Amino acid sequence: MYRNIVTEVDQGVGIITLNRADRHNAFDGQTVGELIQALAGMAGDSAARVVVISSTGKTFCAGADLEWMRTAAKWTSAENEADARVLAEMLHRLATLPKPTIARVQGPAYGGGVGLIAACDIAVATFEAQFALSEVKLGLIPATISPHVIAAIGERHARRYMLTAERFSAAEAYRLGLLHEMVADEAALDQALGAVIDALLANGPGALAECKDLIRNVTHRPLDAALIAETARRIARVRAGEEGRQGIAAFLEGRKPNWVK
Repeated sequence: MYRNIVTEVDQGVGIITLNRADRHNAFDGQTVGELIQALAGMAGDSAARVVVISSTGKTFCAGADLEWMRTAAKWTSAENEADARVLAEMLHRLATLPKPTIARVQGPAYGGGVGLIAACDIAVATFEAQFALSEVKLGLIPATISPHVIAAIGERHARRYMLTAERFSAAEAYRLGLLHEMVADEAALDQALGAVIDALLANGPGALAECKDLIRNVTHRPLDAALIAETARRIARVRAGEEGRQGIAAFLEGRKPNWVK
């Protein structure tokens, strides 16, 4: 079905794997388009309750493919803008997917690869992973990834690493907030992901989607009467819903809710 990615769904987990190891899993138009299709498929697949973004080979994602950029340099401004919008759309779909997303980072991530990680809800990497927001070295800017990266690491840290384009370690990425956890090797990486996935699968699928939407909508808003009223409406609606009633009843009756296998 796809040329540059591989997808699968197994035991509640949807996996989207970048499969261009020979090109360091760099983005090109084909890859970005396939990611959009795969994310739409995962969003609509009730069997996929958690989505993992992973890669083959030694590099997680090297950002934009050099051949793609060479071709884009010949395009008109309008053509370049249309192309950039597709990448922005892919990242937006990932960030707003109504299911938890996890970045499985087994190697270096540069430029757009950092954006891919930042757009995920949770990110785990090996100690050896390295990162860089390297666009300015090429005379470019990290435009489409910037909302996601700044949301992950904050404006102050973004100022340094977007402007210097210097590489930073997994430990630094953890300190900045880009990573939630770092582990010794790929075996430990899969073990750590398994623990996170188990925790996510214990939760109501509808509640997870609602929680993601809640976070997006309350972040950076003033705590005023409008926000208080909105949060009250949200919890009242969820509490009265089928999943909310099921979860509360299961807790009170000392049994597992129906979404836990």
